[in-house]
Order: sequence, then C-alpha cells, then structure tokens
Amino acid sequence: DGIVWLDADTGQLSASTDVFDEPYGVASSSDGKRLYVTLDYPGRLVTIDTEAKQVESDVEVGKFTRGLALSADDQVAYVTEYYRGNVIAVDLSSAKVVDEWPGISNDNLARQIVLHPIRPKAYLAHIRSRVTAVHGEGSIFPYVSVISTERAADGAETKRRRRLPMDSFSGARVTANPWDCAISPDGTRFYVVFAGTDDMFVCNVIDDNYRELTYRDYLRVGHNPRAVCVSPDSAKFYVYNALDMEVVEYDAESLRTSRSWKVTSWPYDEAALRGKILFYSALQPMASRRWISCASCHPDGDPDGRTWHNPEGLRNTQSLAGMAWTHPIHWSADRDEVQDFEHTIRGKLMQGRGLLPGELQAELGDANRGRSTDLDALARYSNSHEYALSPHAKTGLSEAAVRGREIFFSETAQCATCHGGPMYTDSQPRAELLRHNVGTGDDPAEKLPPDYDTPSLLGVYRSAPYLHHGKAETLAEVLTTFNANDQHGKTSHLSQDQIADLVEFLKSLPYEDPVVAARAANLTQVRD
Repeated sequence: DGIVWLDADTGQLSASTDVFDEPYGVASSSDGKRLYVTLDYPGRLVTIDTEAKQVESDVEVGKFTRGLALSADDQVAYVTEYYRGNVIAVDLSSAKVVDEWPGISNDNLARQIVLHPIRPKAYLAHIRSRVTAVHGEGSIFPYVSVISTERAADGAETKRRRRLPMDSFSGARVTANPWDCAISPDGTRFYVVFAGTDDMFVCNVIDDNYRELTYRDYLRVGHNPRAVCVSPDSAKFYVYNALDMEVVEYDAESLRTSRSWKVTSWPYDEAALRGKILFYSALQPMASRRWISCASCHPDGDPDGRTWHNPEGLRNTQSLAGMAWTHPIHWSADRDEVQDFEHTIRGKLMQGRGLLPGELQAELGDANRGRSTDLDALARYSNSHEYALSPHAKTGLSEAAVRGREIFFSETAQCATCHGGPMYTDSQPRAELLRHNVGTGDDPAEKLPPDYDTPSLLGVYRSAPYLHHGKAETLAEVLTTFNANDQHGKTSHLSQDQIADLVEFLKSLPYEDPVVAARAANLTQVRD
C-alpha cells in the first residue's frame, strides 16, 4: 500500500511512497513540506517529506486510526479511532500522544474529524451501535461529537466532549450513517452528509459551549454521499456522491446546485452497482425507519468490530471478504444464499418492504435466487468482496511464521482439520451443512445448538475480536484462554514460543492470492 503523487497540471502519476498498510486520512502542513497520513491498520501516524517523497517517521498512536486534522500551527494532529470513536491528540514534534477524548462504549465508525478555524473545537461524525437492541428503531444512531480541544484553567474535564444526536436534530427526520463533515473557513456553517439516507444537514455553528450546532436546512443529495468540503471563501460547498461517482457544487446561501463533475466511472457490471446502492441504503425498499442499512454493520464489506446480542445469541460481526467461496453464511450457517437476507430486510431489524414480490422461501429452503433482479444484484455486490494480502508477509513468511505454519498443519495441532484449503475453512457450498462444536457455545445467551460454521482465517490479523461471541481479544487468547479443553484444535501442549509462532503465521494470512488456489482446486464460487 502507498501514497501516490499526481502532477497538479497534468493529472499524471509522478511518484509513490510505500507505507505499511491501509492509508486513510491525509493532511498537509501549512507550508506544504510535510504530509501526514493515518494508517487504518495497525493504527499509525506517518510523516512524509514532500520533497523527497520519503517517510520521515511512522509511529503507533492508536487502533484503526482514520480521521486526521492538523492544528493551525502544525503542532498537533487530531486523529480518530474508527471502531471506538476516540479522538487522540498527537504532538508532532515528539510524536507522542498528549491528550485523548474517549468515546463511550457504543461509539463507532468515526471516519473523519475537522477543526474550527478560530475556536478550540473539533467535530466528528460517527454512529452509536447499541448492540443490545437488535431492531430497526434502536440499534444504530447517527451522531456528531463536538470536542473542546483546550482544557479549562483548573484542569476540569467537564463538557470536553458533547454528543449531538442527528436522528432528532431536525425534529422527526431520521438520518443514517453519517460519513463526513466540514466547517466553513469563516467558522459559521457546519455540514454533515449521511451515506445511508442520501441527504445532509446544513447547520449554524453556535459559540455557546452548550448547543454547539443548530439546524439550518436539509438537502437531498445523490447516492451514498461520502465527502463534503467548503470553498476558501465559504461561498460554495461540494458533495461527493460515491455511487453516482460525481462531485456536486452548491451555493452556500441559496443551497442550490450550480455545477457537477463526473469524476470516475463504475468499473464493474451494472448489477453490482445496483447491489451496492441497495447495500448502503437505509431507505425503502430496504428499510422503513431510515436508521439502518446493511452497511451500518458491514461498512465497505468490513465488520463493525462489535458483538451483537442477536435473538440466537452473541454474534460477532463478520467480514464479507471471500464470502463468495465460503457459503453458507453466518456463524450458525443459517443462510445458504445472500438472497435469504430478504428475511432481514422484511424483518424486525430493517422493516423494509423488501426486494422480492410475494411469498419468501424459508431460510435453507428452496432458492430465492432468480426471483428478483434487485435481490440478485444485492447478492452480486455482497459476494464481490475479496481479501487483501497481509502486510505482515509482504516479503514472504518470517522465520516465526514458517515455524507457525508447521504447527498449524501438524497432525498434533489439527488446525487444518477445519481450517484447511485455499480459504482456510471447510465451509463450502454443499448439500449438507457442516458445523462444529469447538467448546465456545456455553454462553447462557446462546439459543441454538453449540455448532458453528468454520470462518475463514484469511485476514484474521485485523478482524479482532474473535470467535462467535467476540470474547477473545487476541489470537493468542483464541488458542489458550478459549481452548482450555482442546476442542478448537489441540494447543494445550504448545509452549508460549510455539503459540507466538502460530500467531505470527495466522497474522500472515493471506500471504498469497487465495483465489488462484481456489480456482485451481475447483472450489465453487457463488457470484449472485
């Protein structure tokens, strides 16, 4: 992974700078001499010399860091932790964390942060994932947090972070999945876009240390707005509608559109585009109450880092990567095709009209595939997610990982008994379900038999927490604390060094393209 440099006059690629993995937030120093970049995984802040195009420093500052904003004097970087909603202040001269504004336990998906141009305030859009209430009126809530970036003279911590609920901000108008926000350079207007309901709020900025923002207006925008920014004179603002692939210009006073630009084209088939639009939508026919979409818990096909109290028991959100090769779906293998999620769309969670006319086939019953163009499109997109190669094996397996691989495939450890094959799972489309009791289904909340579908181990380096109940925080805990009886492979005989080697191997997956091996093995791929 890396940063690419484009010539501003020609638009041509002029250089690239390699970084460890997954760059997300980018900000330039005021003199343009340094570029700062957050790495979502593993949670680093990178400083790049813009003349030499070389990394000057690379320091760990948190976990899954995304949003990035620089203070006016270029002394402090403000960084968001994606899955926890935390805000971290990093002193750029020492590269040390000097302050933190923690989120509460259900703050989630904090992508971006912006600073007020004059006042000591920062703003970030995020959601709250209330994992104990799995229904369409109480699971996902849109928020904007306002941060006071200076401490009170007496060091008091009160009111340093105020959370403003966006679902009731303009009365009864519910919005979903806040993605980005911006503040005008004159400091008077605040803009926030909602990727789930295809709309945005225009707000007045209030200097009262209490209300912080008041509602000014509401705008319908295009499909899946993911970015908003304001012109230097505060007279215009711009919205990027990701699934229309266009940028739209608005007049800040009249709120009317003035121009738009198509910035790219969709590189895949139209069915996948239609499916992605449905996947991100919290509107009918997907949802009736506007709070939740598929992407609220599976943003970009990733997990949301949460363990939900589902009716069947605790369920740790899974990635969609590689799902085309690993049907059936869910920890309990209760869906054998994506089309079965029509039950979710129509059910208590989303309460939508649905994509399928007439009667719905039972889960694991006759196929719903082929009965609805939209439902098949949703499946097409959902099955399109692929694995990225592990950053821990860019130059091949380390010596520790090689030792770990020997343990993994050994007859004594028996890891590959269930986690074998190109996808490191025995979960494959087949007539008979294959599930395993690995000793983790003893939670009192579990309502189903303690037998689970085998998850793929590809990409496990960044998918904590682990197991269906999400109680294992690390891979080492999976192998030790939660495998005391050797039901989940045979690991009790391994030394601490051997456990460490096995973890290094797991973190290296995938170290080669699994699709090539899957096709060579004639595995079944479900496309729609």
